[in-house]
Amino acid sequence: MRILGIDPGLQVTGFGVIDTESTRLKYVASGCVKSGEGDLAARLKVILDGLKEVIDAHAPGLVAVEKVFVNSNPQSTLALGQARGTAICAAVLAGLPVAEYTALQVKQSVVGNGHAAKEQVQHMVKRLLALPGDPAPDAADALACAICHAHGHRLGVHQGLKMKRGRLV
Repeated sequence: MRILGIDPGLQVTGFGVIDTESTRLKYVASGCVKSGEGDLAARLKVILDGLKEVIDAHAPGLVAVEKVFVNSNPQSTLALGQARGTAICAAVLAGLPVAEYTALQVKQSVVGNGHAAKEQVQHMVKRLLALPGDPAPDAADALACAICHAHGHRLGVHQGLKMKRGRLV
């Protein structure tokens, strides 16, 4: 199974693609879609187009997206939610199922500690995928999201989930 993990962000959206076979994880690709500054609609289009390119290039079978957490700034939370919605739209437009995970679930799955630091996530992603160096923080978070889904799938956590409007429920 090929999984595309996405760490949504309005300025930088991380992506990571892995292959899974039984208990083995294999790194395929990772990087970031940078939308820069300016008009919100134009930035969301950059994210949508960038993720469409990633989907077209790597043909994942499923997309795992990190859920947005609510922070003290409502404007930031709203903007992040729009970037996340754009990421989900990219997957749904490609006909891919979408699984969603909180940052706590991702960190717990990859590091074993739901409150792990970003550096710990980067280090464990590097070890789990046998990478030569630490991936960029946003790419590492996206790869971690894909790994979280792979671990849950292997353990049968996702059995019984159904598709509803292009999303796993």
